[in-house]
Amino acid sequence: MMLLALLLIPLGQATAAATGRAVPGDSVYAIPALSLRDQAGHVFDFASLRGVPRLVGMFYGSCRMACPLEIEYLKNLQHAVTAKTGKDVSVLLVSFDPSNDDLDTLKKVAAMHHVNVPTFLLARPEHGDEGMLAGVLGIAYRPLPGGGFSHNVRVSLLDAQGRIVASTDASGMPDRAFVRAIVAQQNLR
Repeated sequence: MMLLALLLIPLGQATAAATGRAVPGDSVYAIPALSLRDQAGHVFDFASLRGVPRLVGMFYGSCRMACPLEIEYLKNLQHAVTAKTGKDVSVLLVSFDPSNDDLDTLKKVAAMHHVNVPTFLLARPEHGDEGMLAGVLGIAYRPLPGGGFSHNVRVSLLDAQGRIVASTDASGMPDRAFVRAIVAQQNLR
């Protein structure tokens, strides 16, 4: 984690210069110039999401196994946290397959899983380095010869400034320790 913080300090300084707001050096939002488009068609800068705790992971729209389970896992987490705090937790899943995950695909996946803007965003990179985001979040993926991707499923909880507070492999029932970490961040709001 310390190495990550040291690597992100120059990025945070560049982001602060570009936005006029200081980004902590160990913030995921220090990733430079990652522009995203969500399932509603809104384009936004990744760093503009600062200000509230958020669950962040990655997916690809044509996935038939792990990604649909990840989305359902995150919906279950949202329900569990809302039941405990009365507050919605924000979710962002970023595609690591932007060449195939166009706006229509994002809309289709969102409708299939009944997720809604603004609390659950599915997004595709418009420009920027989604690979850098994956690396910072601990997500490994690679294209398969016949199409699709081999990838792990990992979701990170970011605090309001974009620092990684906790992570989970996002499989099965929501991990109690991960839920407690989310509740603690929600109670800071």
